[in-house]
Amino acid sequence: MKQKSGFVLREVCGENVIVGEGLDALNFGRLLALNETAAWLWKEALRQGEFTAESLAGKLCEEYDVAADVAQRDVEGILQKWQEVGVVER
Repeated sequence: MKQKSGFVLREVCGENVIVGEGLDALNFGRLLALNETAAWLWKEALRQGEFTAESLAGKLCEEYDVAADVAQRDVEGILQKWQEVGVVER
């Protein structure tokens, strides 16, 4: 899986949001607000380039005090949402 090009994480009024830049902004037409952990995952996914739920969950466990099964479930949930809104692709 990878992030679609043209989507970036920005801080807007103290909130972390994913926005589209260029033509992607026209097609996306919204802001996707992220909490601190989701913003961290977005940055980690960008760092990895090609990523999986497992690779992100592993890094999440290294960064935060979270059980592996909880991290895996949470990462899978957020990736599903990101796929639904079209900011990541397989």
